[in-house]
Amino acid sequence: MGVFGGGSSITLFRVAGIRIAVDWSWFFFLFIVIVWLSGFYGDILDDRGSTQAYLLALASAVGFFGSILLHEMGHAFAARRNGIGIRTIRLWLFGGVAEMDQESQTPGTEFKVAIAGPVVTLLIAVVLCLIGIQAAGADSFRDALEMRLTADTTGPITMVAWLAAVNILVLGFNLLPAFPMDGGRIVRSIAWKITGKRSAATRFAAGLGRIFGFIFIGVGILWAINGNIFSGLWLAMIGFLVNGSARAASRSTVSEKLEGVTVAEVMDTEPVAIPAEIDCARALEEYFLRFGWSWFPVVDRNGVFLGMAVRDQVEGVPEVERDSTPVISLVERNPGFSVSSGAGLDSLLGNSQMRRFGALMVIDEHGLLTGVVTIEQLGRALQA
Repeated sequence: MGVFGGGSSITLFRVAGIRIAVDWSWFFFLFIVIVWLSGFYGDILDDRGSTQAYLLALASAVGFFGSILLHEMGHAFAARRNGIGIRTIRLWLFGGVAEMDQESQTPGTEFKVAIAGPVVTLLIAVVLCLIGIQAAGADSFRDALEMRLTADTTGPITMVAWLAAVNILVLGFNLLPAFPMDGGRIVRSIAWKITGKRSAATRFAAGLGRIFGFIFIGVGILWAINGNIFSGLWLAMIGFLVNGSARAASRSTVSEKLEGVTVAEVMDTEPVAIPAEIDCARALEEYFLRFGWSWFPVVDRNGVFLGMAVRDQVEGVPEVERDSTPVISLVERNPGFSVSSGAGLDSLLGNSQMRRFGALMVIDEHGLLTGVVTIEQLGRALQA
C-alpha cells in the first residue's frame, strides 16, 4: 500500500473500475531498471549486449511492475470488500500506491487491507518458485536464485529466479514495522486494537517508522561509501521519505479531537431519499427542483441505499425521454458514498466523496439508509 504519493499521472487502463496510472518518475525508473538488468543478464549469461539480454531485461521489468501492481490490487480489493472505495492505483518511482476514499474505520479493517498486499506478493513468489523448480529442478533453481552460473543456467530460468527473489525482498521490506509501510500499518492496527485509540496507535507506529527511516538512511550511506552507490542512494532516499511521512503522521491532528465520537452521534436521522422506481421527470420535479439540492441518495422499496442521483446527470436526459427513464438507471454507485453509523468521525477526514458531496450517507449492517452526515456536522463536532 503505497507509502507516498506523487503529482500528476498518466492513465494506462482500468481494472474493475479502478484507474491504473503511472507518475512521470515511473518512466525514469523503468528505464534505469531495463538498463541495469540488461547488463545483469549479459554478465550472468556471459553474453553482454546481446538481444537476449535486453529482451530478458524488458520482460523482467514488466514482470516486476506487474508484481507491484498485483500487490496494490490486493490492497484495493481488500479495501473494497470492507466498504472503502478505491479511485486510483498509481505506480511511481518508489513502487505503488492505492488511493483510498477514506481511512479504515476499525483496526480489523486496517489489518485486512494492510496484510492483503503482502499476501499477494507471497503468493507470487511461491508460484514463481514452483515454476522454476518444475522447469529446472530444485538444485538448479536454487543456484539461479543465488545467481550462480552453472551449465544448466538459461535465460528464462534466470529471469524467473530474479523475479522470485525480488518479490521475496519486496515482501520482507514491506513487512518491516516502519509506518507508513505495510508492516507499520499492521503494527498500527494491532496497537489500535489493544488501546482502542487510533491516534495513539498511529503515533506509536510512526515512532517505529522514524527509527527505521534513520536506519535506512544510515545503511544507505554506508552502502554508497563502500561502492554500492545506486542501491545506497536509493535506500537513503526511501529512508528520508519514510522518516518524513512518519513524522507528519505522528503530529497531533484534528482527528484526535474527533476520536471516540461516532457518526451516529451527529448524523441527521431523517434523510430525504429518492425512490428507485420513479422516473427522471418526477425526480426533477419532486426532489431537485423542490429542495434545490444537487444530489440525492436513492433507495429501493425496502430502504436499502443504492447510490447517488446527481442533478446534472438527471437534467442531461432529453426532456421527451424523462418520463420513460427510471432514475435508477443514472445512479452512481461507489462504496465510498456511504459509511456505517458506528464509524468514528475521525475516519471521515480527507474522504474524497465527503469533499465532493459535502456529505456521506449512513447505513446500517443491512445496507438500510439510516441517516446522513455532513461537513457542517463535522465542523460543529470539532467546535464542541
